[in-house]
Amino acid sequence: MEERPRRRRTRLAGYDYRSPGAYFVTLVTQGRACLFGEVDEGVMVTNAAGRMVEEWWLSLPGKFAGALLDAFVVMPNHFHGLLVLNADFSVGADPRVGPEKSGAHTGAPLRRKPTSLPEVMSWFKTMTTNAYIRGVRDEGWPRFEGRLWQRSYHDRIVRNETELDRLRAYIATNPLRWHLDRENPAAGGERGAAPRGTET
Repeated sequence: MEERPRRRRTRLAGYDYRSPGAYFVTLVTQGRACLFGEVDEGVMVTNAAGRMVEEWWLSLPGKFAGALLDAFVVMPNHFHGLLVLNADFSVGADPRVGPEKSGAHTGAPLRRKPTSLPEVMSWFKTMTTNAYIRGVRDEGWPRFEGRLWQRSYHDRIVRNETELDRLRAYIATNPLRWHLDRENPAAGGERGAAPRGTET
């Protein structure tokens, strides 16, 4: 019997992605299709689809308690963002205790589980995919092949303030480097130019 090739692990083995902290995430469109706008002289100009992706990213704190947004950028065929999860747990409180709606109030402490990074990213990918499909149907946006985003996503656990500042600068200057970007189909891309996470 022929053995199937193993998929590369995309998350850091043994790490609890519910841990309070900052994460740098990257999503790339399937086939690196440029669907979200274009870079004009080093400035990213988003189209309606790119603005849709931005709006769903900005909605994350309203969906997930304890989620905070930092720098992010929508590029023609990918997205970079810095996300802080379970910020309200980072001061030493027991993460099992917190506000969670559970029907009628019984007088017992309300509890909620900390949000995991995979949960957030799955929701974000689902919402943006559904919205893009509506855009294809209602607004004539270009169709995508198979799926909007590549399987999974790239992530990096941000370890300290120095690294956080470096990633903020990387995000801010990403459009300026589009002509060298490894995700730019026209450029051929310089592999390894981006900060690397658990998947590249």
